[in-house]
Amino acid sequence: MMKKYKWTLLIGCIVTALPMLVGLILWNRLPDEIATHFGSGNVANGWSSKPFAVFGIPGIMVAVELLLYFVTTNDPKKRNIDDKIMRFCLWIIPVTSLIVCLSCYGIALGIPVDIGFLVNILIGIMFIFLGNYLHRIKQNYTVGIKLPWTLNSEENWNRTHRMASWLFVICGLLFIVNAFFQFEAMYFAVLLFAFIPGVYSYILYKKGI
Repeated sequence: MMKKYKWTLLIGCIVTALPMLVGLILWNRLPDEIATHFGSGNVANGWSSKPFAVFGIPGIMVAVELLLYFVTTNDPKKRNIDDKIMRFCLWIIPVTSLIVCLSCYGIALGIPVDIGFLVNILIGIMFIFLGNYLHRIKQNYTVGIKLPWTLNSEENWNRTHRMASWLFVICGLLFIVNAFFQFEAMYFAVLLFAFIPGVYSYILYKKGI
């Protein structure tokens, strides 16, 4: 399995690190401090030094990409992970790195980037994609809703993931709509949508499923 995805990993790491090259090209134009965290209304509320923004953040994301690859490809039940889901997981970090880092560069250069809109769209697409494939995922220890009850029962796993699929799609659509309104409360909905499948799985467990 490791050899199967080696090119996906290599290209993904290159894309993840690409903001370093862009940052070097823009180095003399970028300010010493770059806004890297934003609150409501796209107002910056967190800054990083230029070296950390250009090298540190993409570097951390490359490390996360490698860790994700290592953990997933060493899952004892890795054969149960759907191929499309695996490739999707390996592309989440690269796409996020490009969008987030380049948006921060743009804002630092005075370009009016609506980062709240981009983040909501990105999260929305991610949830919709996962929702469409979540019900196809078989039991494994890396991808999916990994609870003691889902890992102990294949039927519990399947039912929980079928229900979660619908929730993820709905959540994704809400995020895309929220891109135009950007209500901060929407981010708390993620916790709710993550909590419901766990409760449902536990109820199934108590019923002996």
